[in-house]
Amino acid sequence: MIKNKQLLLILLWMAIALMLRFANLDSKPLWTDEFSTLVFSLGNSFRGVPIDRAIDLPTLLQPLQFRPDAGIGDVLNHLLLESNHPPVYFMLAHWWMQLFGPTEDSLVWIGRSLPALLGAISVPAIYFLGKFAFNSRLVGQCAAAMMAVSPYGIYLAQEARHYTLGILLVIASLFCLTLAGKKLQQRAPLPVWAVLLWIVVNCLGIASHYFFVLTLCAEAIALIAVIWLEFNQKLATSNNQPPNIWQFQIIWRLLAVALGTLAGGLVWVPVFLSNKYGSELTNWLVSGDRTFVDWIAPIFQALAGWITVVSLLPVESPNLAVVAGSAIGMAIFLLWALPILFGALKNSLKAPNTHLGTVIFGGFVLGAIFLFFSFAYILGIDLTRGPRYNFVYFPGAILLLGVILAVIYSTPTVKSRWFNLPAVEISGKKAVMLILAMGFVSGVTVNSNLGYRKYYKPDLLIPIIREVSKVPVLIGTTQNTHVEIGELMGIGLEWERRKKGSAADFVTDLTDVTDVRKKGSAADFVADVTDVRKKEEVKAFESPRFLLVKQRRDAPEIVA
Repeated sequence: MIKNKQLLLILLWMAIALMLRFANLDSKPLWTDEFSTLVFSLGNSFRGVPIDRAIDLPTLLQPLQFRPDAGIGDVLNHLLLESNHPPVYFMLAHWWMQLFGPTEDSLVWIGRSLPALLGAISVPAIYFLGKFAFNSRLVGQCAAAMMAVSPYGIYLAQEARHYTLGILLVIASLFCLTLAGKKLQQRAPLPVWAVLLWIVVNCLGIASHYFFVLTLCAEAIALIAVIWLEFNQKLATSNNQPPNIWQFQIIWRLLAVALGTLAGGLVWVPVFLSNKYGSELTNWLVSGDRTFVDWIAPIFQALAGWITVVSLLPVESPNLAVVAGSAIGMAIFLLWALPILFGALKNSLKAPNTHLGTVIFGGFVLGAIFLFFSFAYILGIDLTRGPRYNFVYFPGAILLLGVILAVIYSTPTVKSRWFNLPAVEISGKKAVMLILAMGFVSGVTVNSNLGYRKYYKPDLLIPIIREVSKVPVLIGTTQNTHVEIGELMGIGLEWERRKKGSAADFVTDLTDVTDVRKKGSAADFVADVTDVRKKEEVKAFESPRFLLVKQRRDAPEIVA
């Protein structure tokens, strides 16, 4: 009976996760990184797009065409020559594309469906890890529920990128970390199968995203914290005689994991260093001459990313009143929830059955945050500018929330109090329901494109072009990497999408045209326009031409 109930709950969280991740999946415009995923996964190249001359829309979008004869060799060749990412996800996405054979209309949905599916699979994965780490089904269920509704998780799952695969591999690596922590506590060696599994998972993680190295460094910090605690505990029970750390048999096998992972990671060093696009594609992360804003920005950017793990109301709505109301609502929620969450965290550290897991995942998350700020303030590389990079420790944060929510759920009454102000009391179960409800509403916010909106908005640009331009349009930009090609592709794909819409949708952008048919295709509408002036207006809104001008670094600077 208990097992059936647990299974039903997991299926419920899975259903919610699938609904939130697949809703409106192809409604939002692609952004440049997603174009690179699609092009390389199809086995195509950006190099076929002509530079320094005007091209038509079909030529610009040619790299997005499905080729049944493309193979893994094409994926590897183009990716490693034109991008700075390792290939595992792109190979997986290529097989996914070959399985479904995307058309022009289904390409976006198919490209995003694989990350969405992987994101949903992370729900049962985090359940089993939470159950194993804390020996508690309740912790596993709370973690699974939080993973299902987390707006940050939904944001990553609705992008045609490799982050949800990275999340699954982080979960697998954290399983091995948890097992190592338990074996340390038991003074027992790590099983050989776990050593091999950990090495394989870590190598796959690095081959999926180079930032997985940050996950491994954060795990090392967490392990050091566990070893230090065990060392002190043994010291306290041995009459203050310092124990020999090498007596912990597991240490040798942890070294084997480290060496195996290092060997697997070093394979990619020559590939990364030989890629001439590496620095050009990541220059936006590098801080130059720092102003006061540059110094404080990482703190606020990090805070924004942490908040969206649980809460994100429509703060990016075009309606100012909705934005203001959402900001106030989030502030009230956080003021209420934070004291309850931190109180439960303290209790989980004190309880014997949750202490070790809380130390492991708390050390892991804090270690990752320390690394992010070290990169920002010491190396001048601000990883907090890209909230997507938090995927390297996102599962650890969800596991901490899982144990915190489990503690709250098991508490009859919890209090939210700041300083000496009056406390707000609520039952623990209701508090958990409210937090999960906030997550669900926030998830709907994300898949409705009212939170974590795409960086580029061709859907807003094209109506302006149609309204203002009365002559054939040429859209141009300088070109340095495939990022700029992706920017133009975004405009071109949105233009193509609108052109294929209904006549009514097509005509709404043409403010000077008043005599329109309410139904039928754009072609039907054009056929019905007999007035010469109106025909010329429609002709003016044929597909624009595009121009990519190679950026020349040696060109003289133009003084304004």
